[in-house]
Amino acid sequence: MTTKHKQTVSLVLGSGGARGLAHIGAIHWLEENGFKIESVSGSSIGAVIGGVYAAGKLDSFEEWAKAITKVDIVTLLDVSWKKNGLIKGEKIINSLTELVGDVMIEDLPITYTAVATDILNEKEVWLNSGQLFDAMRASMSLPLFFTPFTYKGIELIDGGVLNPVPIAPTFNDETDFTIAINLGGKRDSTKINMEERHSMNHSPSPLISKIAEFVENLKGPTTDQASEEWSALDIVTLGFDAMQNTIARQKLAAYPPDHVIEISSNACGILEFDLASEMIELGYKKAHESLGQILHENE
Repeated sequence: MTTKHKQTVSLVLGSGGARGLAHIGAIHWLEENGFKIESVSGSSIGAVIGGVYAAGKLDSFEEWAKAITKVDIVTLLDVSWKKNGLIKGEKIINSLTELVGDVMIEDLPITYTAVATDILNEKEVWLNSGQLFDAMRASMSLPLFFTPFTYKGIELIDGGVLNPVPIAPTFNDETDFTIAINLGGKRDSTKINMEERHSMNHSPSPLISKIAEFVENLKGPTTDQASEEWSALDIVTLGFDAMQNTIARQKLAAYPPDHVIEISSNACGILEFDLASEMIELGYKKAHESLGQILHENE
């Protein structure tokens, strides 16, 4: 950029499972083009990526995410046989803690807020103090898959349930731009989506296979041929996506940020973390398409 000072950004990172790896590419584009991220607000995967970035470990996390496809991801899973979730999540969080370190939110160099959901009281909770990974773990507690996280006596689940694009925590920021990344954008017919990958004999990751097998075992017999075209896991993930995407559109309409980067909702499935490289590249590309005009305006 040719401006005399870096333009400051409040970055809002949306929820959407594996599509959230696109956040990494978008952050790289912002940094490479002279923007300074001073605030991050995120839900679910957005809270995870945002927390890792705020802690200064995004590059290491990116390497870790890409390498997951080369090892047995099942070793990161700690299956919970409880009725409130299939995965406890401690192994994944412990792995991330080793990568980033034990960090307090108050000690981060930028403002950070993770959004979670108080399911009993039906309200969102902003986590902007205390242990960074407590906030990340609470915000990523996707219903069915992860057990709820108890925080100060409150049962918290995924922030995307009530606020998949948490813009409100940035309202008092004194930055030049608020930029939101929505992972529930309009479906792109040019993408190879879940169904097409399955028809091409795409081999799902061990994580997807393990959860899918467990969920399928919970189903009773059915005589509805149409419903048999969808697995129980497909219905759960697509249903959660539909809910999040609808809420995201409402939030963006009610509280429009200065700029929005849209990632199509069928860019990849919620659990397709084996597509890390592709999603990171997509995030970089979409950031350039959405924000490139800012560079020209300041030339």
